[in-house]
Amino acid sequence: MATDPGAGRFRVDLHLVGAILVVAAAWAVLTHPWLSGTYAVPWDAEAHFRPQMAFLAHSLRGGGGVSWNPYVFAGWSQIADPQSLIFSPAFLILAFLVRDPGAVALDATVFAQLGVGALALLLWFRDKGWHAAGGTVAAIAFAFGGSAAWRIQHTGQVLSFGWIPIVLFLLERMLARRSIGWGFLAGLGAGFLALGRDQIALLGLYFLVAYAVVEILSAPDRWSRLLRSILPGLAAIIGGLLVVTVPVVMTLLLAEHSNRPEIDFVGAGMGSLHPVSLIGAWIADLFGQGAQDVDFWGPPSAAFGVTDLYLAQNMTAVYAGAIPAMTLLVYGIGRGLLARRAVLFHTAAAVVFVLYAVGWYTPAFRFFYDHLPGVGLFRRPADATFLIGFSLAVLGGFLVHLMVTEDLPPAARRTRIFQAALVVTVFAVLPVAFGLHANRLALVWKPLATAAAFSAAALVVVVFAARLVRLGASGALAGIVLLGAFTTADLAWNNAPNESTAYPAATYDALATDTRDPVVPFLKDKVAATRGPDRRDRVELAGVGFHWPNAGMIHGLENTLGYNPLRFDFYAKATGAIDHAALPEQKEFSPLEPSYDSLLADMLGLRFIVTGAPVETMDKKLGPGRLTEIARFPAIPGIPPAPGRPETFVYENPRALPRVLYVATARPADFDAIIASGTWPDGFDPRREVLLPATALPAGAVAGDANTPAGRAAITLYRNTRVDIDVDATRPGWLVLNDVWHRWWRVEVDGLPASLERADVLFRAVRLEPGRHHVSFSFHPFAGLWEDVKARRTAQ
Repeated sequence: MATDPGAGRFRVDLHLVGAILVVAAAWAVLTHPWLSGTYAVPWDAEAHFRPQMAFLAHSLRGGGGVSWNPYVFAGWSQIADPQSLIFSPAFLILAFLVRDPGAVALDATVFAQLGVGALALLLWFRDKGWHAAGGTVAAIAFAFGGSAAWRIQHTGQVLSFGWIPIVLFLLERMLARRSIGWGFLAGLGAGFLALGRDQIALLGLYFLVAYAVVEILSAPDRWSRLLRSILPGLAAIIGGLLVVTVPVVMTLLLAEHSNRPEIDFVGAGMGSLHPVSLIGAWIADLFGQGAQDVDFWGPPSAAFGVTDLYLAQNMTAVYAGAIPAMTLLVYGIGRGLLARRAVLFHTAAAVVFVLYAVGWYTPAFRFFYDHLPGVGLFRRPADATFLIGFSLAVLGGFLVHLMVTEDLPPAARRTRIFQAALVVTVFAVLPVAFGLHANRLALVWKPLATAAAFSAAALVVVVFAARLVRLGASGALAGIVLLGAFTTADLAWNNAPNESTAYPAATYDALATDTRDPVVPFLKDKVAATRGPDRRDRVELAGVGFHWPNAGMIHGLENTLGYNPLRFDFYAKATGAIDHAALPEQKEFSPLEPSYDSLLADMLGLRFIVTGAPVETMDKKLGPGRLTEIARFPAIPGIPPAPGRPETFVYENPRALPRVLYVATARPADFDAIIASGTWPDGFDPRREVLLPATALPAGAVAGDANTPAGRAAITLYRNTRVDIDVDATRPGWLVLNDVWHRWWRVEVDGLPASLERADVLFRAVRLEPGRHHVSFSFHPFAGLWEDVKARRTAQ
């Protein structure tokens, strides 16, 4: 809608309304394979983010608290984890609206975020004075092209990506209107973008800040505009800080104590995009990223001769549509239209994004790594392919705008030769050279022919749409519909559901609360049957399939493992826990937990072990008879089994210890030395004594009689963020809770604060005097954060 000053009332912008309807129709068509329930977005979406979403929804409705997660890695600071998405507005809305969200709910939430971003980009085009025809192409390409399509399974990054055009639109309003209100909204949006705490958010924020600076300083009245932007800018800063300060500081503190506080240059460089992959902007799926009948042969692969990169094949795909690609090649580069003042910043940004994405293949990334704050926290410069897709959408949309609004003069002969050389190079020389290099020339012709057909058609459609636009209002609407329909058909074909982006929904039946997979109800029944006043047995899911490690977050099973690139450093070192153990051969042990038959496994209360192969093939140190096989489940008809997992095995560890113990004896210990050596102090028995840091032992408290019971402990309440225990102590001692220690946990004894100690390497303990006591452990992340900040300030 727009205001008509002469009439004093609103008038309808038919071009914008038509573009919105076309983009909405494209969204409905392109999301249908997932939202119909036929497919589910696979990999990380199901294995990592669906359980996060379910945990949030179930915990909010159950009142158990969302800040601590007891279902992975024996306990985890959920509120500080950037991938928990607790602070994501989209996730929060879904959690409040849907009681038991599943795959369709998750996918719909992600696609909705992209849809809102597409709408914001369309409105930004309108505010820039660019034609809605270009905005339509840009919006659809943004939401369903490039990494937004090919890496849709990286839910957190896609949600961050969806915020970029929203903030861009709000920022444009702030700058154009010198508005404090729009500035505050832009700051809020930037804050929510920053809450993604991923590389997409980092690059997006750098882009947006640079855009604001260039917009101000490139204006003819730059100094006046700068002065008038101060108050809106301050409002933006305030809005952003309100949203972002606490979560980001929490994450930074978590990173310091995690398994990977920073990535070195080589580690980051291994996630570089090989420059050859950029040809995918014009030839979709050249290397077989999505083709079911083609083994991927582009970089990184042995066939191409590049194997020192750590990237999945879908991370190399950048196709955002034939219209953006061909207008960029033929008109943007071929005729130099990308040098237009109106779009020059976005051209420069695209170059920067490409230089960043290709990582160590140019000297530029060394500069980015050394001089841009935050870059060292991330491991894949190839994540910038998201921003490359954004640039393709914006630049392609702008070039369409030029084509439909300007009568470009005929190109000079030299220019036409250059354009033809570009087309021949991209569609003949390079793909044939790559095919010959990898000895895969026979695989080149099909994607090349498909790309040539779509590319030629794209140019015809743009030229025809431009003629329609010049016919008047109805012709312009027809041109918008034509461009939108072609872009939709193009992306529906070339970015169609494939092995990287869509699996049959039945694949993830084990993650449904009403699952048909018998392993889940069997485990839940077993855990319930063995639960006692002092006992909450844990499970381990190892080598069962990619989507299983976090399944406990959905089904309420407390797991010693999980799927997350972040773990507490001391827990990872003590247990050998890695990102995930999807395959049997991925299960790792540690010096302190060299086998399932180990004291640490018993202390963790690890009672039930689920594996995708006979346990003795995974645990080479396991002695005969030390675990009891209690069940074996064959593959389920209608549910695709995990690769290499025709059967599922369930074992029981009868030596698993209770969750709470009351002991009279304590002695000092060096936990770091115990983890490194894998050796417990001589004679240590956690049922009778506790190991504590030397500073936690009061004078005269080490001695004690370990041969007689010191008292009894019973769990009376167990929730995510609170554990209540009643203790009947016959003498002084320590209550030990075998949940992972974190400094933001607090403890009260009979309603009074007490000192919570890290105990037995991983766990929690509190000193008690004889008598009956009510002990309450509770998690206080905000108070803990404030104390950490004050401690740092004092130390400085």
